[in-house]
Amino acid sequence: MLQATTPLPPPSAELIAARLDRLPVTRRLSIIRIVIGAATFFDAYTVLAIAFAMPVLVREWSLSPAEVGAILSLGYVGQLIGAVFFGWLAERIGRIKVLWITITLFVGMDIACLFATGAVSMMLCRFVQGIGTGGEVPVASAYVNEMIGSRKRGRFFLLYEVIFPVGLMFAGVVGYFLVPLYGWRAMFLVGLVPSVLMFPLPFLMPESPRWLAARGRLAEADAVVSEFEQSAERSGHVLAEPSPLASLTVARTDWHELFRGIYRGRTFMIWTLWFCAYMVLNGMITWMPTLYREVFKLPLETSLAYGFTTSACGVVASIVCALLIDRVGRRNWYAAAFALAVIPLALLAITGADTVLHVLVLVSTAYAIVQTIAFSMYLYSAELYPTRLRALGTGCGSAWLRLGSSTGPLVVGYVSTAAGIGSVFAVFGCVLALGAVVTWAFAVETAGKSLETLSP
Repeated sequence: MLQATTPLPPPSAELIAARLDRLPVTRRLSIIRIVIGAATFFDAYTVLAIAFAMPVLVREWSLSPAEVGAILSLGYVGQLIGAVFFGWLAERIGRIKVLWITITLFVGMDIACLFATGAVSMMLCRFVQGIGTGGEVPVASAYVNEMIGSRKRGRFFLLYEVIFPVGLMFAGVVGYFLVPLYGWRAMFLVGLVPSVLMFPLPFLMPESPRWLAARGRLAEADAVVSEFEQSAERSGHVLAEPSPLASLTVARTDWHELFRGIYRGRTFMIWTLWFCAYMVLNGMITWMPTLYREVFKLPLETSLAYGFTTSACGVVASIVCALLIDRVGRRNWYAAAFALAVIPLALLAITGADTVLHVLVLVSTAYAIVQTIAFSMYLYSAELYPTRLRALGTGCGSAWLRLGSSTGPLVVGYVSTAAGIGSVFAVFGCVLALGAVVTWAFAVETAGKSLETLSP
């Protein structure tokens, strides 16, 4: 027989946060994680689909290295715009409405990519598609982060976020099996699957109670939290009394606050980490299938298989990170990972990336290490800001992800042409070393602390 809970006082923003903070992971929360994760899975797939279509497009459209770099990079430029704009919009109209808009946008542009006839049309499609994909992930991340308490937040969130590298790996599987048989358009046809998620999303998912409370919609927030509490009690959990929280700052979203007080240092720190991790990560993963084929003259199937192998290593490393990061801590993990990933890249720079086996092993090692930083940065970014700034701060931070991601392919294209592949890895090693220094000097630890305590 379930123990009755003590009646709670009238809802307030502080009480809503305190009630959320002591909730266990329930079936209802798991369903939310799965549904939002499915959308994020295909967002990740969409981001990398072009990399596995590119080895065919290079020859079919006679693309130059500069055109390849531009096609890969413009998608990330669109993501930069989408991350900032939709992060801002999510603070005003809510997380769920914005998720519906972004999924609609990137699915629609996936259809448009099927009809691209050359470099210019593909650049345009990928740019507009990037606006949708860039908006979905930071808003989804803020939403999932706001649903769970401090004790298990890292593991709960990252077991959702691990779906992103799984989506990247799935793009490799589809590329390997379908592109040689059906051509590059097969990559975009598979990307239409998230359209089935688009329409029921607003009806299946409740709005973030933290966002509702921050907007003064306390009755709605109370109803959502009550539903979660009832789900926990039906599962046999006995809920502790909410621990009192200090009074929360009640204010409208003001982007200037990102650059004031304690948030100024956090903002510049997180921007640097986003840029360093993703410049290297996407610089490597988007170009590698094409480099294997064009530089090492490997068959198409082998080039795609090697790209998939690298993605798979990232998934394994991400799962390990998800299980351990609450114990190790964000700051320690990032500093160590940035420093360790420099080693395989330095070896590639010294040897000149002379054999394809060396490249495969060392690139996969570096990619796996950096992936643990990259896939968990949404967790860390969301922890650094209060609810009134969370989606905007995460969106602005991930805009630097897009800037780094658009820079990475361009660096590979131009540096490899001018100075060889080994020089590319030397540049990437220096970027990661910068990330390690900034982490040690400026990162703050957030593991095990409530969102409201971290960011008043």
